[in-house]
Amino acid sequence: MPLMLTSEQVHQFDTQGYLVVDNVLDSATLDAVKAEYTVLLDRLYAGWQAEGRVPPGDHLDFWQKLLVSYRAGCDWFQPMDISLPGGEIAADTPFHFGPAVFDMLTNPRLLDMVEDLLGPELTSNPIQHVRLKPPADTLHGDELRAHVTSTDWHQDRAVAHEDGDRTQMVTVWLAISDATVENGCLQVVPGKPRMYPHCPQKQTAIAPGHLDMDRAVPLPVKAGGAVLFHPLTPHASLDNRSDAFRWSFDIRFNVTGQPTGRGHFPSFVARSRSAPQTEERDWRAWKASWEAARARLAPEPHIPIHRWSADSPVCA
Repeated sequence: MPLMLTSEQVHQFDTQGYLVVDNVLDSATLDAVKAEYTVLLDRLYAGWQAEGRVPPGDHLDFWQKLLVSYRAGCDWFQPMDISLPGGEIAADTPFHFGPAVFDMLTNPRLLDMVEDLLGPELTSNPIQHVRLKPPADTLHGDELRAHVTSTDWHQDRAVAHEDGDRTQMVTVWLAISDATVENGCLQVVPGKPRMYPHCPQKQTAIAPGHLDMDRAVPLPVKAGGAVLFHPLTPHASLDNRSDAFRWSFDIRFNVTGQPTGRGHFPSFVARSRSAPQTEERDWRAWKASWEAARARLAPEPHIPIHRWSADSPVCA
């Protein structure tokens, strides 16, 4: 099969633990995702307006509606996320699974790129999120959610269950808008270190004193580009010091048949060269799998999404 990544890019990923790739998603894919989310936000905003929580929004664009809603205390994050939450799950917990997002997750160029790193049997891992980050100076003082404010230093393997510790996996951070140092792009500490201990503090983060953050490298990327990194690559995001939102998706792929590290959430086969008939090609089936998971999990005891305890000695 033709390669999307060069041998030099693969070598950088293997030795440094990260890679920035431009022009992964074309403008049509980006426009479809933006249009899908615009319709979603319009519906959410109309509901909040009917409840008297926000003013009329006929004159507001997508970004203005997001900011007005956030300031009014209306939670658009979970209804816009492409996952169930890590906390308690109810029978009516909202989420978003639509055709444009599914087409993004299964974009051929995206899968070609991941195939160059993981091989031809790819599963869409259920650890996935949308990230719509407001300017830092507009955030509520008690805002701690990593998907809304800046993200603390962590490793993706650490925020999953132990059964995924040997899984071959790649995280793909997709830029829907330009990500810059000013608006809070990702930063990494290069290399593939051991698993660092983590502490569930404000966010689940690498324990204090265990990471040399002076080695951090910021990774700006244009809209449509991607940052790829190894599940042991420490990473965080900078504060959004601009006057505009920053939009990205955080998705993952693993080798099919290996544990996802979050087995209580559904995954699907995104590509299979050996058995293409096993590939999921219907966004409705993808959505239905998450609806079934919500119905199954809502009445059950909460399942933690990671293995760390705040009373660990490294967290003292």
